[in-house]
Amino acid sequence: MLNRRFLLFTLFALFNTQFVGALSASSSSSLDNKPSPVPAKSSVKPENLAPVKNLDTTEPKMGSLQPNKPGLPDSVKLLIGAGGIYAAFLYYGSLQEDVFRYVAEDGTSFKQAWFLQVLEALANVVIGFAGMKATGATKGIPLRMFGISGAAQVSAKACTSLALANGLSFPVATLAKSGKM
Repeated sequence: MLNRRFLLFTLFALFNTQFVGALSASSSSSLDNKPSPVPAKSSVKPENLAPVKNLDTTEPKMGSLQPNKPGLPDSVKLLIGAGGIYAAFLYYGSLQEDVFRYVAEDGTSFKQAWFLQVLEALANVVIGFAGMKATGATKGIPLRMFGISGAAQVSAKACTSLALANGLSFPVATLAKSGKM
Protein backbone atom coordinates (compact mmCIF):
# COMPACT_ATOMS: atom_id res chain seq x y z
CA MET A 1 0.00 0.00 0.00
CA LEU A 2 2.81 2.40 0.88
CA ASN A 3 4.62 1.78 -2.42
CA ARG A 4 1.45 2.46 -4.39
CA ARG A 5 0.82 5.75 -2.57
CA PHE A 6 4.45 6.75 -3.08
CA LEU A 7 4.25 6.02 -6.79
CA LEU A 8 1.00 7.97 -7.20
CA PHE A 9 2.36 10.95 -5.27
CA THR A 10 5.63 10.94 -7.20
CA LEU A 11 3.79 10.89 -10.52
CA PHE A 12 1.50 13.71 -9.36
CA ALA A 13 4.45 15.80 -8.14
CA LEU A 14 6.38 15.28 -11.38
CA PHE A 15 3.33 16.13 -13.47
CA ASN A 16 2.60 19.19 -11.35
CA THR A 17 6.18 20.45 -11.52
CA GLN A 18 6.58 19.84 -15.24
CA PHE A 19 3.12 21.12 -16.17
CA VAL A 20 3.27 24.35 -14.18
CA GLY A 21 6.92 24.93 -15.12
CA ALA A 22 6.17 24.50 -18.80
CA LEU A 23 3.22 26.85 -18.58
CA SER A 24 5.28 29.47 -16.77
CA ALA A 25 8.08 29.24 -19.33
CA SER A 26 5.71 29.52 -22.28
CA SER A 27 3.84 32.55 -21.03
CA SER A 28 5.25 35.98 -21.69
CA SER A 29 6.17 38.26 -18.84
CA SER A 30 4.00 41.30 -18.16
CA LEU A 31 6.92 43.12 -16.55
CA ASP A 32 8.50 44.49 -19.72
CA ASN A 33 11.11 47.16 -19.13
CA LYS A 34 9.58 49.84 -21.31
CA PRO A 35 10.51 53.48 -20.89
CA SER A 36 7.69 55.65 -19.66
CA PRO A 37 6.46 58.46 -21.93
CA VAL A 38 7.70 62.00 -21.24
CA PRO A 39 5.22 64.24 -19.37
CA ALA A 40 3.53 66.96 -21.45
CA LYS A 41 5.25 69.87 -19.66
CA SER A 42 8.85 68.81 -19.47
CA SER A 43 12.00 70.89 -19.48
CA VAL A 44 13.99 68.00 -20.96
CA LYS A 45 15.34 68.65 -24.45
CA PRO A 46 14.30 66.09 -27.09
CA GLU A 47 17.90 65.45 -28.18
CA ASN A 48 18.78 64.25 -24.62
CA LEU A 49 16.03 61.62 -24.53
CA ALA A 50 16.65 57.95 -25.18
CA PRO A 51 14.65 56.53 -28.08
CA VAL A 52 11.30 55.07 -27.05
CA LYS A 53 10.84 51.56 -28.39
CA ASN A 54 7.09 51.13 -28.24
CA LEU A 55 4.32 53.47 -27.16
CA ASP A 56 1.53 50.99 -27.86
CA THR A 57 -1.27 52.08 -25.52
CA THR A 58 -3.43 49.05 -26.31
CA GLU A 59 -1.22 46.70 -24.29
CA PRO A 60 -2.61 45.99 -20.81
CA LYS A 61 -0.84 47.57 -17.87
CA MET A 62 1.01 45.53 -15.25
CA GLY A 63 -1.40 43.77 -12.91
CA SER A 64 -4.31 43.78 -15.35
CA LEU A 65 -5.76 40.71 -17.02
CA GLN A 66 -4.10 39.82 -20.29
CA PRO A 67 -6.61 38.24 -22.68
CA ASN A 68 -4.01 37.40 -25.38
CA LYS A 69 -1.65 35.57 -23.02
CA PRO A 70 -0.87 32.01 -24.25
CA GLY A 71 -1.33 29.00 -21.96
CA LEU A 72 -3.47 28.65 -18.89
CA PRO A 73 -4.61 31.69 -16.91
CA ASP A 74 -2.56 32.60 -13.84
CA SER A 75 -5.47 31.66 -11.55
CA VAL A 76 -5.44 28.08 -12.90
CA LYS A 77 -1.65 27.89 -12.45
CA LEU A 78 -2.11 29.10 -8.88
CA LEU A 79 -4.69 26.38 -8.21
CA ILE A 80 -2.40 23.72 -9.70
CA GLY A 81 0.55 24.92 -7.61
CA ALA A 82 -1.52 25.15 -4.42
CA GLY A 83 -2.96 21.70 -5.11
CA GLY A 84 0.57 20.32 -5.42
CA ILE A 85 1.57 21.88 -2.10
CA TYR A 86 -1.49 20.44 -0.36
CA ALA A 87 -0.93 17.01 -1.95
CA ALA A 88 2.71 17.00 -0.80
CA PHE A 89 1.70 18.11 2.70
CA LEU A 90 -0.98 15.43 2.99
CA TYR A 91 1.39 12.77 1.71
CA TYR A 92 4.01 13.90 4.23
CA GLY A 93 1.39 13.58 6.97
CA SER A 94 0.40 10.14 5.78
CA LEU A 95 4.03 8.99 5.92
CA GLN A 96 4.41 10.53 9.40
CA GLU A 97 1.36 8.59 10.60
CA ASP A 98 2.77 5.38 9.09
CA VAL A 99 6.05 5.86 10.99
CA PHE A 100 4.34 6.42 14.33
CA ARG A 101 1.70 3.72 13.88
CA TYR A 102 4.24 1.02 13.00
CA VAL A 103 4.43 -1.71 15.64
CA ALA A 104 7.35 -4.15 15.67
CA GLU A 105 6.95 -7.88 16.30
CA ASP A 106 7.88 -7.42 19.95
CA GLY A 107 5.14 -4.77 20.39
CA THR A 108 7.36 -1.68 20.48
CA SER A 109 6.61 1.37 18.41
CA PHE A 110 8.59 4.39 17.25
CA LYS A 111 8.59 7.16 19.88
CA GLN A 112 11.80 9.08 19.10
CA ALA A 113 10.21 12.27 17.74
CA TRP A 114 13.31 14.40 18.36
CA PHE A 115 15.52 11.94 16.47
CA LEU A 116 13.15 12.21 13.52
CA GLN A 117 13.38 16.03 13.70
CA VAL A 118 17.18 15.87 13.69
CA LEU A 119 17.07 13.73 10.54
CA GLU A 120 14.61 16.11 8.85
CA ALA A 121 16.67 19.17 9.83
CA LEU A 122 19.82 17.49 8.51
CA ALA A 123 18.04 16.79 5.21
CA ASN A 124 16.95 20.46 5.06
CA VAL A 125 20.55 21.61 5.61
CA VAL A 126 21.91 19.29 2.91
CA ILE A 127 19.27 20.34 0.37
CA GLY A 128 19.65 24.01 1.32
CA PHE A 129 23.43 23.80 0.94
CA ALA A 130 23.06 22.18 -2.48
CA GLY A 131 20.60 24.89 -3.52
CA MET A 132 22.94 27.61 -2.28
CA LYS A 133 25.83 26.14 -4.24
CA ALA A 134 23.68 25.82 -7.37
CA THR A 135 22.19 29.33 -7.28
CA GLY A 136 24.72 31.28 -5.22
CA ALA A 137 24.55 32.69 -1.72
CA THR A 138 22.48 35.75 -0.84
CA LYS A 139 24.49 38.61 0.59
CA GLY A 140 23.36 40.39 3.75
CA ILE A 141 20.86 37.76 4.84
CA PRO A 142 19.65 38.19 8.46
CA LEU A 143 21.06 34.98 9.95
CA ARG A 144 19.62 35.60 13.42
CA MET A 145 16.08 35.87 12.05
CA PHE A 146 16.54 32.70 9.99
CA GLY A 147 17.88 30.93 13.09
CA ILE A 148 14.83 31.92 15.13
CA SER A 149 12.51 30.88 12.31
CA GLY A 150 14.29 27.54 11.92
CA ALA A 151 14.16 26.82 15.65
CA ALA A 152 10.44 27.61 15.70
CA GLN A 153 9.85 25.33 12.72
CA VAL A 154 11.76 22.43 14.26
CA SER A 155 9.90 22.90 17.56
CA ALA A 156 6.51 22.96 15.82
CA LYS A 157 7.34 19.84 13.82
CA ALA A 158 8.61 18.11 16.96
CA CYS A 159 5.36 18.90 18.77
CA THR A 160 3.40 17.49 15.84
CA SER A 161 5.55 14.35 15.86
CA LEU A 162 5.09 13.96 19.62
CA ALA A 163 1.33 14.29 19.14
CA LEU A 164 1.42 11.61 16.44
CA ALA A 165 3.54 9.38 18.66
CA ASN A 166 0.82 9.63 21.31
CA GLY A 167 -1.97 8.60 18.93
CA LEU A 168 -3.31 11.86 17.48
CA SER A 169 -3.99 11.80 13.73
CA PHE A 170 -2.10 14.13 11.41
CA PRO A 171 -5.19 16.02 10.15
CA VAL A 172 -6.33 16.72 13.72
CA ALA A 173 -2.84 17.87 14.75
CA THR A 174 -2.62 20.13 11.69
CA LEU A 175 -6.08 21.54 12.35
CA ALA A 176 -5.07 22.31 15.96
CA LYS A 177 -1.87 24.03 14.76
CA SER A 178 -3.81 26.07 12.22
CA GLY A 179 -6.50 26.98 14.75
CA LYS A 180 -4.02 28.55 17.15
CA MET A 181 -3.14 31.22 14.59
